[in-house]
Amino acid sequence: MAAAARLLPVAAKRLTTTARARRLSTSTSTSPPATAVLYDQHGPPDKVLRVAELPAAEIGERDVCVRMLAAPINPSDLNRVEGVYPVRPPLPAAVAGYEGVGQVHALGGAVDSRLLSPGDWVIPSPPSLGTWQTYIVNPATAWHRVRSDVPPQYVATVTVNPLTALRMLCDFVNLAPGDTLVQNGATSIVGQCVIQLAKLHGLHTINIIRDRPGSQEAKDKLKQLGADHVFTESQLDIKNIKSLLGALPEPALGLNCVGGNAASVILKFLRQGGTMVTYGGMSKKPVTVSTSSFIFKDLSLRGFWLQKWMSSDKAEESRTMIDYLLDLVHEGKLKYEMELTPFSDFHLALDKALGKHGSQPKQVLKF
Repeated sequence: MAAAARLLPVAAKRLTTTARARRLSTSTSTSPPATAVLYDQHGPPDKVLRVAELPAAEIGERDVCVRMLAAPINPSDLNRVEGVYPVRPPLPAAVAGYEGVGQVHALGGAVDSRLLSPGDWVIPSPPSLGTWQTYIVNPATAWHRVRSDVPPQYVATVTVNPLTALRMLCDFVNLAPGDTLVQNGATSIVGQCVIQLAKLHGLHTINIIRDRPGSQEAKDKLKQLGADHVFTESQLDIKNIKSLLGALPEPALGLNCVGGNAASVILKFLRQGGTMVTYGGMSKKPVTVSTSSFIFKDLSLRGFWLQKWMSSDKAEESRTMIDYLLDLVHEGKLKYEMELTPFSDFHLALDKALGKHGSQPKQVLKF
């Protein structure tokens, strides 16, 4: 917990909303009709997802109706649609999406307006299924008010990726300034956040990326974010891999979201007694560990799944961390590449997220 204390602020900020926003209705008994992305069966997202109109929903006494502003298309969203993710909504007519940001549209009669008011920006906290729709009605306790003076795409994406990066830096190894960590998938949003959060707290990063056209440009971008070293996988196909560390200490922590050979390389970098945390498997290849890694290096292998962490008793703690991360965004200390796409162009955004247009930034739907 000492590491967590160093990475978190003492208090989180709260912003008031504008007078114009507060003039929105607080007495509406039903939401406006919503436009949503639905699926009735599991399968390829570009085959089973459809855009449809939903009827108005009743706003209960303790409910809040939110007009969604933005929501990302995350890989885990697509996995849910495919039916391969551990937690999935019931079918048919499941609304896709898991995180996002919206603006309070109307309050139920028993909701304390000192806690939430029309015009406030809110996120579902913990995240909830069904964010790819224009209006959502949920109990007031399901919403967390956030600052509204940062770009909406950052607020929409703050929970799944940046919070994963922060938790992995806090939860597994007691890192101190000057320590080193190694990660693959460094161009992902989690990877970019790890680099920036590590630099903020005096940690060094060794970063591994795929061999692909434009890899030098990707290296340059990561170094601008604060990466100490960036290597392609082919550059690490050498016998004495630790010679690439230079003056940096051997990594105590490794972060793996790829699997296969990219995970094996991380294990080679780790110091005696080091820990590798797996939080994804983009290559769809297993993590293979040599016997010597266990016997002679005494390495530890762990896993991290944000949804499980947030479903425990961490709701208030996670909200404090989210406020901290958005403060960093506001201060220009945390940034990552995204593309806002109008909701009316949903199928284009989906095709980009599926890789049909080559390598693309994170797609964020703008409602």
